[in-house]
Amino acid sequence: MNPQPSVSVKDPIGSAWMVAAALLFTLMNLWVQEAGRRFAFGSGELVFWRMLFSALVLGAWAVLCKKPLETPHIRAHLSRSLSGTLAMFGIFYAVVHLPLGTGVTLSYTSSLFLALFSLLVLKERIRTADGLLLVSGFGGVVLLLQPSLRGGQEWAALAGLGGGALAGWAYMQVRELSLLGEPAWRVVLYFSLVGTLFSALWAWLAGWRLPPVQSLPYLAGIGAAALAAQLAMTHAYRVGRKFTVSALAYLTVVFSSLAGMFWQGDRIDVMEWMGMAVIVTSGILAAWYGKRPDAAEKQKDKGTSI
Repeated sequence: MNPQPSVSVKDPIGSAWMVAAALLFTLMNLWVQEAGRRFAFGSGELVFWRMLFSALVLGAWAVLCKKPLETPHIRAHLSRSLSGTLAMFGIFYAVVHLPLGTGVTLSYTSSLFLALFSLLVLKERIRTADGLLLVSGFGGVVLLLQPSLRGGQEWAALAGLGGGALAGWAYMQVRELSLLGEPAWRVVLYFSLVGTLFSALWAWLAGWRLPPVQSLPYLAGIGAAALAAQLAMTHAYRVGRKFTVSALAYLTVVFSSLAGMFWQGDRIDVMEWMGMAVIVTSGILAAWYGKRPDAAEKQKDKGTSI
C-alpha cells in the first residue's frame, strides 16, 4: 500500500500522526524491556505476545469484513514473514539487554540495510549522495556499537544489528509483494500469523511457561501499542507529507532514549549519542533525497512493519 498524497485526504492532524506513532512505539519498546527484565521473558515469548494480538485483531477484522485471505504468493509471504519474525527476535533481545535508545536505534538500521540490499541484490542504481549517506549511516553504527562491544554486551549488540539487517531484507520483500499487488493488510496479517506460530515454537523449545498474572498488563500493552502504532503510522503516510512523516519517524529514537534515561536509569555513552545522531541524520537526509519522483516508486511500503 503506497501512501497517497495528502491532498487526496483531508485530516487536520496530518503528519502529526507520526508523532503519536512514535510515542506508541516507544511505549511498546519500554514494555518489552520491562517485561523481559522484570519477568525474565525470552525473545520468543515476547515476540509471541506481540504477534498474537495483531493476528487476532486483524484476523477478526478480515473475517468480519469478508476480506479475501487467499493469495497466489504464499511462498513470498512465508519468506517475508520468517525474515521479519527473526528480525524481531534480534531487536527485542537488544532492547531488553541494551540501553533502550541504543536497542531502538539498532532497529532503525533497517533502512541502511534496505538500501544496501537494493544495491547488491536488486542491482538498483544509487546516486553519489545516497552512497555517501549509506557510508555515513554505517559509520554511525560503528560509533553506536563501540561502548557495547567494550562493555561485554557483544551478543546483544550483534543481535540488534542482525535484527536491523533482517528487517531491511524483510522490507525489501514487502516492496516486492506490493509490486505483485498484495494489499498491506494481508501482508501484515500473514506476518502476524506466521510470526505467532514460529515464535510459539521457538518459545516452546526454549522452555515455555505460563506468564504470571502481574505480567499480563505488560504483554497486553505490547500488543495493543504495536497495533495502534502501526495504524497511526500507516495513516500518517496516507495523509501527511512523505518527507515530514519519514523525519518524524525518528522521534521514536529520541523518545526511547529519554524514556530509558528517566524511567530505566540508562546511561548512554557520548560515543553512543554520536552514533545515534549520525544514524538519525543520515536517515532524515536519505528521506529528503528520496523525495525525487523515481525514488518514490521504489521506496519500501511504509504501511507495514517488521
